[in-house]
Formats: sequence, C-alpha cells, structure tokens
Amino acid sequence: MSIYATKFTVPEKYEYLNGFGNHHETEALPGALPLVNSHPKFPPYGAKTEKISGTAFVAPRNANLQTNTYRAQSSFFHTELMPFNHDIESANPSPPKHLDPNSHLYPNFEIDGGSDWTQQRLFGTNGSARTKTGVAMWIFSVTADMKPQTVFTSLDGDALISPQFGSLDIITELGKLLVRAHEIAVIPRGVRYRVDLVDGEPCRGTVCELYQGHFRIPELGIIGSHGLANSRDFQIPKAFVDGSVEVVNDPKVPNGKLALGNDGPSDWTIISRLDTKLWKCTQASTPFNVLAWHGTLYPYKYDLARFSHLANAMFDHHDPSLFVVLTAPALGKEPNTAVCDFLAISRRWEVSQDTQWLPWYHRNTMQEFVTLIVNNPDLPLGGKDFKPFGAWLNGSMIPHGSTESEYKEWQDKDTSKGGILMDDGITVAMHEVETPLVLTDWAFNSARKNFKNQMEASYGAGKQMD
Repeated sequence: MSIYATKFTVPEKYEYLNGFGNHHETEALPGALPLVNSHPKFPPYGAKTEKISGTAFVAPRNANLQTNTYRAQSSFFHTELMPFNHDIESANPSPPKHLDPNSHLYPNFEIDGGSDWTQQRLFGTNGSARTKTGVAMWIFSVTADMKPQTVFTSLDGDALISPQFGSLDIITELGKLLVRAHEIAVIPRGVRYRVDLVDGEPCRGTVCELYQGHFRIPELGIIGSHGLANSRDFQIPKAFVDGSVEVVNDPKVPNGKLALGNDGPSDWTIISRLDTKLWKCTQASTPFNVLAWHGTLYPYKYDLARFSHLANAMFDHHDPSLFVVLTAPALGKEPNTAVCDFLAISRRWEVSQDTQWLPWYHRNTMQEFVTLIVNNPDLPLGGKDFKPFGAWLNGSMIPHGSTESEYKEWQDKDTSKGGILMDDGITVAMHEVETPLVLTDWAFNSARKNFKNQMEASYGAGKQMD
C-alpha cells in the first residue's frame, strides 16, 4: 500500500467527480442538463424531470440533500409492489429480540454458494425504519451476480457498504462505482442499484443501514481545515445512461434528438427493502436511463488509505474519535452525539514518551461492532475460508481491552523512538452505535460470548477458533 492510496489488485475502471457535500452536476449526453431552470417544459433529449429528496424541502442549505435527474422515462410507471421471497430468512428476517450485555465473537461468517446482493443477513438493529431511529447491521456474503434486469433499493435508510475482502461492481441510477476491500461506499435511501462481482470472485462485508439522518464527515474544530477524512478525497459517480439517441420530427423534442433507454428483452424487477422485508415490482423501462443529474444527494465512495491520521506527538493516548471517517449526528439530542460513527484504524506513525501504545481498558457509552478489512492484496485471505475472523461486538459499558501478556509486552517497547503501527495488511473497521444492538436469533446463537483475547481473535488464530 502506498502512502496515499490502497494498492488494489483490481484496477479502477470508472471516472468520478470529487468532493463530499458539494453540489455536483454531470451529463451522460452532451447538453442533457438544463440550464438555470431545473424543471423546463421541454428538457433536452425529450427527458422527464424526476427529483429525489433526501431531506425536508426546507432543511438548511448546508444539510439540504436533493437531486434532480433527467431520465428517458420516469420510474413512476411500475406494477404493484408485492412481498418477495417472504418464505426465506434473508427476505423476511425474524425480528431481533436478543439484548445481551456480553462481548460477542464471530470467528467466521459462512458464505453460501449462489448468494447475491438481495440475500443479506440481518445481524441486529437498535431502532426502527418506521420511526426513523437508529441503524440496522447487515452481513453480506456475495458469491453471484444479481439476476439480469434486476435492481435493489432500500426504502429504510442510507447504506454504508464496507467490504472485508473482494470487490463489488455497483451500477446506480446516478452512475457507476467500483468498491473494493479497503474502500467504503454510501448509497442514499431510495436510490436504485445493482451489484455484480468482479471476475466472479466472492465478496464479504457489512452494510450499516442508517435509519436516522445521513452520514457526514466530522467537523474539524481547532484542527483547522485539513486532516482526517478530507472532503476532496470522496468520489462521486458520473452520470451513466444505458441507451441511445434517435432523431425524430417532434416539436416538443429540442433539436429533434430523443433519448431512449435500453430497456432490454423483458421487464425490469425492482426489489425494495421496507422495514427489513423485501418487496418487488416490475417496470418496462431500465432504471439506468438518467441522461444527467445535479444536486447534493448522491452515492459516493472513499479509499480508507486516504485518511490523514492525527496523533499525540509528545505523550498520552488520544481518543478513538480521531479515527472517525463518517458520523451520523443524533439530531435533537445532546450536542456532539452520534447515532453511529464509522472508524478506520489503520497503518500510521506513532511516537509518544512514557506512554502505553495499547488503548486503555475501556467501558464505552457507545456499543462497538468491529470487523477487519484486508488492505494488503498479498495476504492469502479471501474466499470461503476467509480469515482472520468475522466480527466482534463489545457491549456498551462492558470492559474490553488487551490481555495481560499483551499489556506487558507493550510496556517493554520504547515508544519514544516512534514507529509504524498496523503495518500487517489489516485495517480495523468499527461502527460505534449510540444504543445497543438487539440481535437476531442467527447473530445471537452463532456468537461466542464473553471472549477476552481480541488480538488472538483478530489476527491469528482462525484455525484454533474454528
């Protein structure tokens, strides 16, 4: 891995816009974006205007998330939404019911053959999509592309996607994203997309579905204008249209050029998640018929190697808040509290005098859901036998930390000379949530409770733990 970017084995194949929180505009066809008037009577190429609203219309400008799309055909015309595969757990999960204060260890998450993006497994929730509170945590183990002419959307919340290994080729209504291990992506609530594998290689990871508000990059305060996750390093897809342009003699079509979507040989299937359950409808037109868009609500991705770490330069151990990449503020509650913080603890320099580099033993007001991400393609990790492990869950206000032997080992190190930490090809990804997760039967029954050796669980002992 280089200093400023992850050394990916899968090369990038798409182009992006840059800048988190900016008002972006992009065209798949030249001249497709109307000027000044966002809703003209006769848009270029005979397009239809369709708005996607992520916040209230009157939200403050700095928090207002809206995007105008210009489509060859509106998505309004579809069949009735009906229950989809409600006889299987992934499409109709049992309501979470286990609230347990113990630490939980998951040595591995099994990967079933033939599983696509629609077959995620619900791990737990701490709120409700119906009341727009809290989050849901999902585990995905994708071994197959989605079926042809099929797309997915969540009506519940924004999806923070974090692959542990492997890569996802994601086509959204607003453009394309290649999301590889050590990158994260966020897809807004209601945006439709499909997920395919890259070269057929499996991919596993987590989805944090945010029911309440939207993710932001943390404010920097006295840090200043640079540091941590910088706005310029977030990548936003450029407009993409699957279609063609036809010359017509129609006065309502400017310049006589009419855009047509490539609708394919059959109807498209739209699979929607509502309150954790899947529904489906069909439509004749392709969802990927957006000629242009402009606005502030859009998918984005971020390479975790671009995170600009800060640390104590003289003594003491800084708080893990310095690792926060994205945060979802708990609006209406105490200032500076979060529904969820996403942290990435990775390769960095550290130096401090008379200071224990291992974190203190900790009882945290937040609950911690922790996974590992492969950031070194040379590691022999991946596939159905992925190691080192699946995840662990630290209970809120339940002590966690290092073993006695680890603590003494780090006491013997000379930390005043400095060194590179986390230089082993693994990044620790952490979702800190405001209230405890209530677990599903699957998550509760497959966990090992009250484990103590996090380092062993994380780094090495897959065979011993399996």
